[in-house]
Amino acid sequence: MENKNKAYIDKVKSHILLHLKEYQHSETIYEASKYSVEAGGKGLRPLLLFTALEALNTDVSKGVSTASAIEMIHTYSLIHDDLPAMDNDELRRGKPTNHVVFGEAAAILAGDNLLNESFNVLAKDKALSAEVRIKLVEIISSASGQSGMISGQMLDIEAEKRKTSLDELEKIHAYKTGALIKAPVTAACIIAGAEPQVNSRLEKFSEVIGVLFQIKDDILDLEGNPEITGKNTGSDAKKGKVTYVSELGLKGAKAALNDKEEEAYGILDSLDGLIATAGLRKIVQMFAERDQ
Repeated sequence: MENKNKAYIDKVKSHILLHLKEYQHSETIYEASKYSVEAGGKGLRPLLLFTALEALNTDVSKGVSTASAIEMIHTYSLIHDDLPAMDNDELRRGKPTNHVVFGEAAAILAGDNLLNESFNVLAKDKALSAEVRIKLVEIISSASGQSGMISGQMLDIEAEKRKTSLDELEKIHAYKTGALIKAPVTAACIIAGAEPQVNSRLEKFSEVIGVLFQIKDDILDLEGNPEITGKNTGSDAKKGKVTYVSELGLKGAKAALNDKEEEAYGILDSLDGLIATAGLRKIVQMFAERDQ
């Protein structure tokens, strides 16, 4: 599966870079955008979309533009998240962050560029009908806008250095992280024309693994290897961020991770016989056991 995963991710990266090059006008914006696209991201969201399409017995090539758009939005969010006004990080994926290399103005515009061009990529996808593309724009823009990631980012900033309940924490990350993990699965269901009962269960599955992903992120921030994660450890505690570890303790966070893992597998058990779940089971394992 590892070689296949790399091929999927490489295809998405190539698709993004070809698009950026074709519509290039400012060399600086192109280079700054390219820098973060090429920075060696895990490509988990595209991989999730492709795996869901496989599970739904649909040609994965139909999802290349959609996966590229989602990865562009994710990459833009990382560029902006690292800015001095946000998390003020100087290391991302083992490399200096975008604003450290290109300056704040270029980094902001590179992020803006990737966000806007993501919808250009979607609009130009002739493999999908106009009706499907409109649905995809709706769900992806909602996941990345004020109904999703943007509100999550703001809620996360507002929660720094104050007492935050576990319910608030779950709400923050349902928007900040979970929405853009749910989007690839919902997108796959739209592209494949999934039956309503399959669609609803897969959306619930994606919500569960979104929480699982964030819990693992919080654990890695405390005990991950910076040479593997590409980020400095302990940064959340230094910034006063509320995390699953700060709320539950390391042992409690690991127990919560296991609970979410079992819940995800349980949903897939209910889908056996309706779709091919083997690839999605490997995704759950990958999310739970990842070291970066």
